[in-house]
This record gives sequence, structure tokens and C-alpha cells, in this order.
Amino acid sequence: MSIQEMRVAKAWSQEELAMHSGLSVRTIQRIENGHRASLESLKCLAAVFETNVSKLVQEEAMTDANSSEQHYLEHAEKEAIAYVQNLKGFHIHWITFIVVMAGFYVLNINTSPDNLWVITLGLIWGAALILHAVVLFGMFSLFGGAWEQKQFQKYLNRLNQNK
Repeated sequence: MSIQEMRVAKAWSQEELAMHSGLSVRTIQRIENGHRASLESLKCLAAVFETNVSKLVQEEAMTDANSSEQHYLEHAEKEAIAYVQNLKGFHIHWITFIVVMAGFYVLNINTSPDNLWVITLGLIWGAALILHAVVLFGMFSLFGGAWEQKQFQKYLNRLNQNK
């Protein structure tokens, strides 16, 4: 049970816990927000909650692990949102390509059927569309994750050799 859960179980506000423990309200807020508590703060809280410091330390360690997992999930969620937004942009890109190129084709045929400039425009824009797909779907990973890891390892090895 976390410190916040123990406080709520006693139906105390943060101000009341601060008053009973002799800690500041700000210290209580920091601890409940996941910051590490000092040994003195843990002793005060253990006395108020009639438990021992080791149990509070164990609870704090479990909270840190959950916080780390939550941070990972938040990061993964942000990456997923960015991917979906990029995917949406790609779909808008190819739909726009088809609609606009059809319009340009009609314009080209009606204005200058002898000079098919629309083919050049389509090839250039098509190449950009293909590049967009390659980057989005990771088919071209010159500077992808494996490259980053390799460079990271090289840098760490250089640092270790210079010690």
C-alpha cells in the first residue's frame, strides 16, 4: 500500500498527514508524486502509520517499478500516436496524388495534347510518394535502430578505452 493509499485509508488530507507527521505539505506532495523520500521523512511517516521503515521502503521501490513501467507505456503510446498520424498523412498524400494527377491529366489533354507534361509531374510526385512510403514503413533503414545501437556501442567502447 502506497503512502497516498495509507493516507486516504485514514481519511486524511495531505495537510492532516503533514500535521501528524511533522513534514511539510510540499514534502507529502512530492512523495506521493513519486519522488524519493529521505530516511527522516520515512521514519516520520512510519511512526504515523504505525509501520516500519523497511515496509515503506519496499512500497516505495514497488511504486518506482510501477512508475518506470508507466513511463514506458506512455512513451510507447506517444510513439503509436505519432505512427498513426504519419500513416494518416501518407494516406492523405496518395489520395491527393490520385485526385490532383487526374485533374492535371484532364487539364493537360484539353490544353496541350501534343505535350504530355503531366507524365513528368506524375513521375516526380510519384517518386516523392514512394520515398514517403519507404520512410514511413521502414523499408529503408540506413539510419534505423540497428545503426543507432551500433554507433552507441562504438561510442561507449571509445569512452571505456579512454579511461
